[in-house]
Amino acid sequence: MTIHFYGISNCDTVKKSRKWLEAKGLDYTFHDFKKEGVDEGKLEAWIAAHGVGTVLNKRGTTYRKLSDAEKAQAEDRHGAVKLLVQHPSMIKRPVVEYRIATGEGTLVGFKEDEWSAAFS
Repeated sequence: MTIHFYGISNCDTVKKSRKWLEAKGLDYTFHDFKKEGVDEGKLEAWIAAHGVGTVLNKRGTTYRKLSDAEKAQAEDRHGAVKLLVQHPSMIKRPVVEYRIATGEGTLVGFKEDEWSAAFS
């Protein structure tokens, strides 16, 4: 089993979901967007699988502070990737890539029912 966990260490949702994994006894590697950045290839894959609307967090203060031109850029897949590389705090958190005996996939955000189904 392989679980790669992407997020920001001081994010409350990230903390909650990490505790959930630990309570289930699931080991994972953690990648902090703020400290380590994020690869364009990862963002492309996540957006291809889930869409810009899921991966881009429009509710955060970073997004709300963008100019109208930057917000328009974020609507396009390529533009969103460029913007998310510059502002990784706008990525919906956490993002988890997993490969387990029953399959593989990516989860964006923490929804306990989805996580339970993925890791059961």
